[in-house]
Amino acid sequence: MLTIRTVGEMRAWPRTGTVGLVPTMGAFHAGHLRLIDAAREQNDHVVVWLFVNPAQFDEAADLAVYPRDEGRDAALAAAHGADVLFAPSADEVYPAGFATTVTVAGLTDTLEGAHRPGHFAGVATVVAKMLNMVGPDRAYFGAKDAQQVALVRRLVADLDIPAEVVALPTVREPDGLALSSRNVHLDAGERERAGALSRGLRQAAASGERDAAALEAIVRSALAQARVEPEYVALVSPDDFSPLAAVNGRPALLAVAARVGTVRLIDNTEVSP
Repeated sequence: MLTIRTVGEMRAWPRTGTVGLVPTMGAFHAGHLRLIDAAREQNDHVVVWLFVNPAQFDEAADLAVYPRDEGRDAALAAAHGADVLFAPSADEVYPAGFATTVTVAGLTDTLEGAHRPGHFAGVATVVAKMLNMVGPDRAYFGAKDAQQVALVRRLVADLDIPAEVVALPTVREPDGLALSSRNVHLDAGERERAGALSRGLRQAAASGERDAAALEAIVRSALAQARVEPEYVALVSPDDFSPLAAVNGRPALLAVAARVGTVRLIDNTEVSP
């Protein structure tokens, strides 16, 4: 596997056939590897992007402790069939004089956007740059970051970027906890309490309720039993993240965010009519 550090090298890399791109911030877990495997199955070449993007962190402390281990990540990417690890520096992505920000209006104003000011502008900007640097045929994302996936789909459509956005189901621990690079910061007690997010979502989706308030109350109850205070619990449209009063006629998304100790976790599940 080749490691590339600059935009010039990435654009000069020879390719024949389709390219699948897996965007990551490193600290690979089984969810990342599932994305690489899917890209390998569906494309002639696989590029793994590894960049801890400072522009999408709304808290300096979170950026400082974000786990990093490029050597381990490179070995895992190679073992799963990646052709290129594209790992640019911050100066390469944001060179001196950089002054452009990409924003996606509407769907970024709620939930994650409301609780993490500036986060989605950082995501949209780096994704636009990444897609232009690599020029993939397909880009692979995890459904755990559902609002991010909706943002990328909107960005690609609005800017006429010729890349297909592929979202794969969330990969989970045996107890249901969604895999996240941040999970390593949970101690044993926090890890047990964190299971309440997925447990509440499962209970709500299986309840037969269709009213948003009733569904959200089920999730909040599960969190309360685990002594977890949510930042939000919301039933929304999966396309634009507008709030829904009920599940009517088409699938909806039930989303949750909460802090367990110092770790901020998000999760979601589809609720079908």
